[in-house]
Amino acid sequence: MSKGVKHFAISRVRREHLEETTDALVVEEPLEIRLNNIPLAVVMRTPGDDFDLARGFLLTEGILTKQKANGKKQKASDKTPEEVEIACARDELGLDIPNVVNCRLPGISEKEISGWQRHIFASSSCGICGRASLDRVRLQAPLLNSHWQIPFSILQTLPEKIRVCQTAFISTGGLHAAALFSPPGEIVALREDIGRHNAVDKILGWAMRRHELPLSYFGLLVSGRLSFEIAQKALLGGLPFVAGISAASSLAVELAEESGMTLVGFLRGETAVVYTGPQRIGF
Repeated sequence: MSKGVKHFAISRVRREHLEETTDALVVEEPLEIRLNNIPLAVVMRTPGDDFDLARGFLLTEGILTKQKANGKKQKASDKTPEEVEIACARDELGLDIPNVVNCRLPGISEKEISGWQRHIFASSSCGICGRASLDRVRLQAPLLNSHWQIPFSILQTLPEKIRVCQTAFISTGGLHAAALFSPPGEIVALREDIGRHNAVDKILGWAMRRHELPLSYFGLLVSGRLSFEIAQKALLGGLPFVAGISAASSLAVELAEESGMTLVGFLRGETAVVYTGPQRIGF
């Protein structure tokens, strides 16, 4: 059984009668991400693919992203995303510390890390929203100029394809999925997590490890709503096409429109809502 699933004794109600049985539940545990042995953030996630989650987290928080300020390019690190060294954190005896990973980026000061700590805390506490968030992402990511197409007849088959691949969801019903797909409709990679944003970070981390960024010739399908955070992460990964089975938020649509991203919601059977970028869908 996957380490992301645990079994618990429960009482199930059937026609007003209690039945003692067991049920599979998704595991939710904290993961502490350290940068150069300094605590950076704690995320609640489903165990599995933790190193890829950390890679994707560093990318989508802007720590590995080249930024433009006053017309000059700046970068937080002299390392490329693929060169980040990640390992389990160790205690004073050299033993692995459970649920703690350490990312190494030489040349980064404690002051810089402290600044990222404050930014991440503010984002997780009160949420990122509004025009300031759009402006910040625009500085971090280029416009999306890829022009490939996927036929709608193929696009509409993808939700069922990822449902079949969601092994942990089938047993628990409590996990989100994020999947990369190719224009011919192949599911290239899929990750599950209790947080939809974590699932996306795991996918981006997987792509970084394989030197696949930017993901200009792939699309992203998520099993929930299309929030600003999902669109932001996709944009920072270079994904020009994002689809979901539920609705998009207003800020996600604004970001997709301004960046040249195709954004599709309510992808269910033969219907969908195309919020932006219909030119990437063949009818």
